[in-house]
Amino acid sequence: MAALSQDSIVAVIGAGTMGAGIAQVAATAGHKVFLYDVVEGAAAKAVARTAAALEKRVADGKLDKDDCAGIVSRMVAAKSMDDLAPAALFIEAIAEDMEIKRGLFAKLEALARPDAILATNTSTLSVTAMAAGLARPERVAGMHFFNPAQVMKLVEVIRGMASDPAVLDTIEDTARAWGKVTARSRSTPGFIVNRCARPYYGEALRLLEEGVADPATLDAIMTEAGGFRMGPFALMDLIGNDINYRSTRSVFEAYGADPRYRPSLIQQEMVEAGWLGRKTGRGFYRYDSRDAAPVPSSEPRADGKAIALPDGWETAPVALGPVTLMPTDGRRATDVARDLKRPVAVHDLRFDAASKRLVVALSAMSDAQRRDVIANLQVAGFTVTVVADWPGLIVMRTVAMLANEAFEAILQGVADGDAIDRAMKFGVNYPRGPVEWGRLIGLGRIVTVLDAIHALTGDPRYRVAMNLRLAARDG
Repeated sequence: MAALSQDSIVAVIGAGTMGAGIAQVAATAGHKVFLYDVVEGAAAKAVARTAAALEKRVADGKLDKDDCAGIVSRMVAAKSMDDLAPAALFIEAIAEDMEIKRGLFAKLEALARPDAILATNTSTLSVTAMAAGLARPERVAGMHFFNPAQVMKLVEVIRGMASDPAVLDTIEDTARAWGKVTARSRSTPGFIVNRCARPYYGEALRLLEEGVADPATLDAIMTEAGGFRMGPFALMDLIGNDINYRSTRSVFEAYGADPRYRPSLIQQEMVEAGWLGRKTGRGFYRYDSRDAAPVPSSEPRADGKAIALPDGWETAPVALGPVTLMPTDGRRATDVARDLKRPVAVHDLRFDAASKRLVVALSAMSDAQRRDVIANLQVAGFTVTVVADWPGLIVMRTVAMLANEAFEAILQGVADGDAIDRAMKFGVNYPRGPVEWGRLIGLGRIVTVLDAIHALTGDPRYRVAMNLRLAARDG
């Protein structure tokens, strides 16, 4: 099977933001689309909203007037489910409730023609369970778009246990014909993105709980040093702390309370307080106040003695007078200083040479030595943030956990490394895929960092995935 032809009809069930976005994507690709919702008038309102948004793009010079008219003309608000019968592809985008979705698929199976594909846009629920009980479960698969569907590039193509490979091929080829980037996943909790993204939020919340830095500082570190588009706390506020917490809890429970996915008590308390983020005016940040935004912690200009940083300082220990400057290997600066018997400044990972914020942790040293270290880094052009002397620091700890989660997903047959990297880059806009990033840093170094954090904390969330350890050992 290949991509659906343009004359194939697409049916989208659920006229909320996601359903309307999916309908727009299919109509833009040339398909006639029937949009249906059980709430009377909801589909017509969704079509009207889409038309208004497209007309604004025309007014802004971003869309041709004729193209706009064509897209809108191809979007039809269905008055009853029977109107959907001619569709070659059904995509449900209704509430995340397994029983409701299974009931819908039973109705669609009775309605649809024998060769039609039944796809679910679920982000968390089992495609296998959704198809169970149908006469032909092989034609059910996941087609998971990301919000807003008309903007975000990724579609996860989800394989249930009964899914026909030809159905998966058609869904994937169709999504690509619609201009999307695809990543195939087995139907496991969270699929690729909602599982592999957990460390980005989880480590930020743990660092906050451990008192390493405040949200504004951690966000600045992850964007200005780590290269991420949004910091974890700003992103959780945008998503909604209730939604983010529920996703974490869902994955945690689905994986038998695995400590890697342990929900945060801080986030739980924020949900209980109603501090859900932008939509309520308050989350980790205030959005209902004219108070100045919180400022990330940065060192003031130091008056110490500055010298040029020695070559190779980013990848190996170097001497800055009596102080050793070294990249993090997962140990605290205090522990390294005890071994070396001299003061130590440990610096964090940076995304690339353009990243101008540098995070450091310091062992015990004199005030003059501290000033000299900071002055050296500032003269080199860095905004310097000194954080608590903690294992793995910030960016390295987070990226190491992202890479570890990706290798664990590979081990469990969820997806291959290329699919995981595509999913994370195009689904959540990561600057690099976690497998690619881990190899760039060095898998041996990732293992060393995680082992050091695990040894100090005793927390099993930092255990190294077996195939990551083997890949590092075998090269």
